[in-house]
Amino acid sequence: MLVPAILAGVMFYRHPLAANSFFERKALKRTGGLQARLIPVSTGNLTLWEGGNGPAVLLLHGAGEQAGTWSKVVPHLVGKYRVLAPDMPGHGDSEPTEGPLDIEMMFTAVNEMLDAILPGEPVTIVGNSLGAWVAMLIAVRQTKKVSSLVLVNGGAIRGDYKGPGLIPNNMAEARAVMIVLMGPKGKTIPDFILKDVIREAHRGPLARLMANPSGMGVSLLDGKLSEVKVPVNLLWGKLDRMFNLSYANRMMDGLPAARISILEDCGHVPQRQCPGHFTQTLLKILKESQGSRKE
Repeated sequence: MLVPAILAGVMFYRHPLAANSFFERKALKRTGGLQARLIPVSTGNLTLWEGGNGPAVLLLHGAGEQAGTWSKVVPHLVGKYRVLAPDMPGHGDSEPTEGPLDIEMMFTAVNEMLDAILPGEPVTIVGNSLGAWVAMLIAVRQTKKVSSLVLVNGGAIRGDYKGPGLIPNNMAEARAVMIVLMGPKGKTIPDFILKDVIREAHRGPLARLMANPSGMGVSLLDGKLSEVKVPVNLLWGKLDRMFNLSYANRMMDGLPAARISILEDCGHVPQRQCPGHFTQTLLKILKESQGSRKE
């Protein structure tokens, strides 16, 4: 027993981000009751975690993340909803494993996945950061597939972020990025984790997405938010400095049917930073959305 524990400790110290993803994904199955399966789409095999019964809720993670980011939320959803949590292309265990990534690949893969597993059934999409962007594209381009949106610290309009680069080159830059994402009140990140943040930022899906940032412009909805016809709830971590409340307010101004819930002590990834408060608010939003559709 001692040797495996030591090996696990060494692995966590050397590769803490991979270790965290491993345990999050185990939690999707162990406490969330989800099972993983492969869905063939045009970008390659897409890994989908699925479980629960009821109206379908699709959870889309952010750039550089994977389905496990929802591991503390899923156990509270599966008793009432059919939960779908994919690894988006180039993330987690989903293909492609190398080469550049872009927002259109994310849209295409998720759209094809919905065709395969939910033909003719509308879904509520909960999207964080990049996932919120993809969710909005599906709502505009494939309106019949979406019943409502919950956008978590992200969207499909151009941001005005002017902070440190999101692909840090040293410890100081990595710490600055963590403050941007988590806010000044966030937990202090140990140096060994920051070193891994630097490594993963340069070789992971975020770097692959950033390889052609100018190409992302064709997928933005600036001036077109009125085309989002489904009900929208913004669920916003107030401490986020990348997509702050001014960004959320611009979204609210352009969306024809939107409400906002603010999480005071949360940052850019509230489902991980403050899962209790996030989940409580999300469940309330989902319940109200279901009630309004029955009326």
